[in-house]
Amino acid sequence: MGRRCHAAAAVAVIGLLLMMPATSRAQALTPAQSDAQAAYDRALADFKSILAERRHQIEAKQPLPNLPGQTLYLARVAVISTYKDLTDAMPSRIGKPNKFGIPPAYFDAAIEPLVDEYADIFEVMEAPPADAQNSATPFKDVVDLGTAIARAKGLGSKDANAAGRISLGLFYAETNGKQNVRNARSNTYMGSFQTGPSEDRNGQRKWEAIKGTIATLDPALNARDDKEEARSRGTDRRFNHWTNVRDGLMNAHADLFREIPAIVKTLPDPIEQMKLFELIQIIPTPTRSALSSGDFLNYRVSNPTVMKHLRNNSIFAFGKTDRARSSASFREILAAMWLFKRKFDKAIVKYAEIKGR
Repeated sequence: MGRRCHAAAAVAVIGLLLMMPATSRAQALTPAQSDAQAAYDRALADFKSILAERRHQIEAKQPLPNLPGQTLYLARVAVISTYKDLTDAMPSRIGKPNKFGIPPAYFDAAIEPLVDEYADIFEVMEAPPADAQNSATPFKDVVDLGTAIARAKGLGSKDANAAGRISLGLFYAETNGKQNVRNARSNTYMGSFQTGPSEDRNGQRKWEAIKGTIATLDPALNARDDKEEARSRGTDRRFNHWTNVRDGLMNAHADLFREIPAIVKTLPDPIEQMKLFELIQIIPTPTRSALSSGDFLNYRVSNPTVMKHLRNNSIFAFGKTDRARSSASFREILAAMWLFKRKFDKAIVKYAEIKGR
């Protein structure tokens, strides 16, 4: 009888503990931990709310606000940032890996479906205009153009192939491999390589300067270029996949292709090479200075404007600790470009597929 009473009492105590996990946890948290948890809960609720609002507007065919992706983007940034602050305060909250390749300290794998929904909504908001001039071979076009431009800049076959692979990585970095897209966060940057009007014009001028060399090296590619140039005449050329990729590469990257032999020696990993060329998009002047310094990986940037550009492109952007950084070496910058890695991994696979044909 006594044993049964003790057993019943133990069950009652266990039941009471199971009924009060939230209260027990709350009592165990420090004020800083409670604040971090509350901030994450608010950010997650806001993210869900904005996702639902945009989905409703799209399905009801309601007009979207100007730059409809900006609020949604900032809400996603807030979720990642506050989760990093939460795991800084409570390392035990770091969970399992996620399919996006985001470090677990920055992202709770349980909310993967919300980020999938985020991507789906952006795909709708950034759909190409009705008159966009698509290509039947968008990925091969990028590789062919990057390779041909590198050859025109004097590179041998091996290094020119690296330029084609890097160019494909840039296509994935800019649009995740989607051609002729608009931009839900900008009224300036459009197309497969997300260029502004002045960048597009500058790239076209640079292309015209090497077109004779291209015609000699690759007559078939030059003939394709003539066809696409004629097709794009009288339109916003950024929505012709071929001309936008061509002019985007010529504007920002073609001159740097000459340095690929040295870059490959410094960064033998193709993913790291793609990261470097993406940095030419984001912080071109410091990146070029680092390359010419003779010690690229240890070259340090500390200009507040440069750090702001990095944060605006998802590098050192998440959490109070990262955002408080006032300087970084290029080794640290490359390591912080983890949101780009999944895109570059896709580019590597697609490049192998194209070459396999």
